[in-house]
Amino acid sequence: MVRVAPIVEGHGEREAVPILIRRIAQCLGVVVEVLHPIRQSKHRLLKAGELEKAVELAARNLEGSGGIFVIVDADEACPAELGPQLRDRVRVVRPDLPSALVLPKYEFEAWFLAAAASLRGTRGLDASVEPPPDVEAIQGAKEWLRDHQSDLPRYSAPVDQAALTAVMDLDEARACPSFDKCYREIAALLDALR
Repeated sequence: MVRVAPIVEGHGEREAVPILIRRIAQCLGVVVEVLHPIRQSKHRLLKAGELEKAVELAARNLEGSGGIFVIVDADEACPAELGPQLRDRVRVVRPDLPSALVLPKYEFEAWFLAAAASLRGTRGLDASVEPPPDVEAIQGAKEWLRDHQSDLPRYSAPVDQAALTAVMDLDEARACPSFDKCYREIAALLDALR
């Protein structure tokens, strides 16, 4: 069994990311223990020294065995620019532990848009919902989800993110480039931990 300590920014990701890691591990035939995520706001993680503190805490939680997975929404930042900066900060602090870092463009919920067909009728999503043509061009995936729900209450990340992560079709979601990268990063991390 391999162990992964996630670092997340949002309340919804605290529940959703362990589900995502376990689902990808299952696809790859890897048994994984996902530790309870460390949550810090994006604003705080971007400050000098704060991401590093979270990485050290994750390493202590792993007790010397396992890997670290960091996920932070890109929002308006360019993932290709911010990602390497954050990845380097993680690796400088703990080069002894395998790690992976992913920045969804613009937000985690964009991945649900790519897998919208597999989510029809789930958490109030319309039964005829279709993925938009370019999910990563949509700023406001949460709002898109709310606009395509027929039932109240509307989408709330702390309430719905884990439930949608548990049932979305991972192959459909891989049509979204940042999710495909996430899938590959988690797969590489799990492979490095075997």
